[in-house]
Amino acid sequence: MPQPRRLAETLSMTATVPRQLVHRAAVAETLLTGWRRLAENRFTVSAQWPRSHALHVSPDWSSYDPLLVVETVRQSGTLLSHAEYDVPMGHRFVLDSFDVTTSWKHLAVGPLPAELDVEVAFTDVQYRGPRPASARYTAHVLRSGDRVATAHVAFTCMSDAVYRRLRAGRTSETVLALPVPTGLPPAAVGRALPADVVLAPSDRDGRWRLRVNTAHPVFFDHPLDHVPGMLLLEAARQAVTVHTVGRRTPVSYEARFHQYAELDEPAWIQVVEQDLTGIRVVGLQGGTSLFDCRVGTAEW
Repeated sequence: MPQPRRLAETLSMTATVPRQLVHRAAVAETLLTGWRRLAENRFTVSAQWPRSHALHVSPDWSSYDPLLVVETVRQSGTLLSHAEYDVPMGHRFVLDSFDVTTSWKHLAVGPLPAELDVEVAFTDVQYRGPRPASARYTAHVLRSGDRVATAHVAFTCMSDAVYRRLRAGRTSETVLALPVPTGLPPAAVGRALPADVVLAPSDRDGRWRLRVNTAHPVFFDHPLDHVPGMLLLEAARQAVTVHTVGRRTPVSYEARFHQYAELDEPAWIQVVEQDLTGIRVVGLQGGTSLFDCRVGTAEW
């Protein structure tokens, strides 16, 4: 089996890593600052969280959203795939599953930007020729030695040519997104701005229309031909907030992604189950399942 190679061995940089390595267009949305290989298939990644963020810091600047953990772990896996496993730039990454559990008490915003260490272990790396085609990895997110979160991720990666064949000509240039429907009140979904609302009303209790605004600078940091996974997780988060009337806050996600969420077809977000510790949310489009996510909650 081919061994991972090291593009560089860096940690605790004074700037972010190259944004292209984490598939972000904006430097401001690049959270990682360095990485180092510890052993075969084991690495540590450094990250910094700003004290304010358009989406992933609470409006009163008191706490980080667990979805910031998700984005940090996603960026870590993408960075290491390129820098250590020789996945070429331009390859597409598709999330298969993402499980994350966070410690709410360690998500407080402090007087300085939060400095994080992400301990990453790649497992079950599957190769097609000399390069990985899919992999799983586990990530432990640490802040001053305290465990902020643990995540387990599975993804597939493919060349741009394979992706284009898979998408059968659907690109960000050829797919026209549907008009953006009027959203729920921001306060109902735990957001401060109407532009950050990703749910619109429907005629059924516990079900909402997915609201997709391709001009959103965080969800659509760059043009896409489908709805990104982070927006789907945000939809699950907002659905839980509405469903519990803001009494419970999401602290964990167990998500399985089944197919691409298309921009030019209506999609629906629905609460289907609830127990004392969590709520199951599904995404539907054209009568088929987009994703299935169990959201663990804690009392607000």
